[in-house]
Amino acid sequence: MALLQISEPGQSTVPHEHRLAVGIDLGTTNSLVASVRSGLAETLPAAAGRHRLPSVVQYSQQGVVVGIEAAANIHLDPLNTVASVKRLMGRTANDLNRLGEHLPYEFDETHAGVPRIKTVAGDITPVEVSGEILKVLRSRAEETLGGELAGAVITVPAYFDDAQRQATQDAAKLADIKVFRLLNEPTAAALAYGLDKKAEGVFVIYDLGGGTFDVSILKLNRGVFEVMATAGNSALGGDDMDHAVADWIVAQAGLEKLDRKQWRSVLRLARTAKEELTEKDSVPLRLTFGETLVWEGALDLARLNALIEALINKTLLPCKRAIRDAGVSVADIDGVVMVGGSTRVRYVREKVEDYFQQTPLTDIDPDRVVAIGAALQADVLAGNKSDHEMLLLDVNPLSLGLEIMGGMVEKIIPRNSTIPVSRAQEFTTYKNGQTALAVHVLQGERELVQDCRSLARFELKGIPPMAAGAARIRVTFQVDADGLLSVSARETTSGVEAQVEVKPAYGLSENEIEQMLRDSISHASEDVQARALREQQVDGRRLLEAVQSALAADGETLLDKTERAEINTCMQQLKTVHQQSNIDDIKHAIKQLNAATQNFAARRMDAGVRQALAGHAIREFSEKEEG
Repeated sequence: MALLQISEPGQSTVPHEHRLAVGIDLGTTNSLVASVRSGLAETLPAAAGRHRLPSVVQYSQQGVVVGIEAAANIHLDPLNTVASVKRLMGRTANDLNRLGEHLPYEFDETHAGVPRIKTVAGDITPVEVSGEILKVLRSRAEETLGGELAGAVITVPAYFDDAQRQATQDAAKLADIKVFRLLNEPTAAALAYGLDKKAEGVFVIYDLGGGTFDVSILKLNRGVFEVMATAGNSALGGDDMDHAVADWIVAQAGLEKLDRKQWRSVLRLARTAKEELTEKDSVPLRLTFGETLVWEGALDLARLNALIEALINKTLLPCKRAIRDAGVSVADIDGVVMVGGSTRVRYVREKVEDYFQQTPLTDIDPDRVVAIGAALQADVLAGNKSDHEMLLLDVNPLSLGLEIMGGMVEKIIPRNSTIPVSRAQEFTTYKNGQTALAVHVLQGERELVQDCRSLARFELKGIPPMAAGAARIRVTFQVDADGLLSVSARETTSGVEAQVEVKPAYGLSENEIEQMLRDSISHASEDVQARALREQQVDGRRLLEAVQSALAADGETLLDKTERAEINTCMQQLKTVHQQSNIDDIKHAIKQLNAATQNFAARRMDAGVRQALAGHAIREFSEKEEG
């Protein structure tokens, strides 16, 4: 059984046909493309035999250079050479201020939305840069496989939000690649290890790349991959280790202000030293600017560990959260799969081994495992393995919901729900004669709108005028296999409908993702109290409006002055305590007003019944019953 068999009617492959499909790991530092050939998933090399393509693009008046050549020129032409563009995907120009001060580019500040990098070839967006990388990978695959690609599975960090995922989709369009599916990187690694090793049990996928960190808890059993929980940081990776080492080098050399070329030179030296220390205990350092020797020294393993320890510890916090969310303990973990080039760092492996109390799995090249897993999934989605039993169950990382009365959030799809998923819930109108409903879509774990992230707004218009509470409005949330959300609202009696596809114009910052979940835990108790208060306030407001409406209609005829005065006093008391933060006072005021209006409500009901029976004889109803 293949998950998401996407062949169109009449277009499924026949036994002698094999559709060319690839898996693409669009990485921060390096990118790879892989395919299943002769039943084996393998990464595809360039003509020179190198499998990894540096995710670096250089722009010049002569054209665009991608990969090795661009990376070689990065310190010589930093303004026109873009690296680590993955960290810019799905962000606005304003978001870039939160990425730190080490961005060696000039941006067009007249654009507040998608950032535009100034180059000699014109202003370039991160989507266009990623598109150039994907074009090279597509060409490599078609040359190696000898034909046109049917499609690809492209991997993304599990914590990429809607904007970042949509930006990746757009980059694929620019590269003329049909995307079968966006696949979370940790899940791709699980596919590679689960299918190759026939593993069963609970596994941790620890994925530390150049610019992102993800951790997923997966349950593997007979080809079924279930993501039990996921967590991470979309702006934490090997690049941050390079910056830590570079800052140390700058301090040791006594340097103060560096231009972009000089900073690139320091970064390159730092990265080289870090990589060499995966095999050595000490490396010499020579910092040169052009032909000039600026500083000479050495970096040993102990110093490197001290410089990056805080960064590694930041990866363990999401690990703890994911384990808690999955409802398991460290003792329940059957294996830890290491993914991403940054897991080659010895101290990373030591800290992970110490935390999970077992030696991590590194059988498959951590640089290639994601691309291999994506290739296996692409082969299935292309229809090449229709009999292959593989079920992949992914999850959404944050809860999705909408705003309800009182500024509260009603969660429709809880975090860590298996995707693709569709959930619906019925709502109703608040006021008599209401003909429209505003739908505010939110993301986050808190109980109040002000503490969650706004994703989209739309209106359902054309609702037939009815009494408050009579309309039945069904709101449906649907998250597809790529993690993209669509929301629709339909009034069931009239059939009027409205919908929106959520494509936010910006991504979550590195701190916002962590903070959302931390706040939901640290503020859990006060959030419950705040929601309870808002619910009482809404109940009080509804009661006040209902009583005011009833008084306007029948107060003069059904109440004497004493009764009217008592009701007015209770209403005033409720209005006074309504905006206060004492739930007990509001509850008491609601109880008092309900008691004061009990007889009034009974008289109104009797009057309504008498009016309905006026002009009818009792025998009419007896005859109807007999008939």
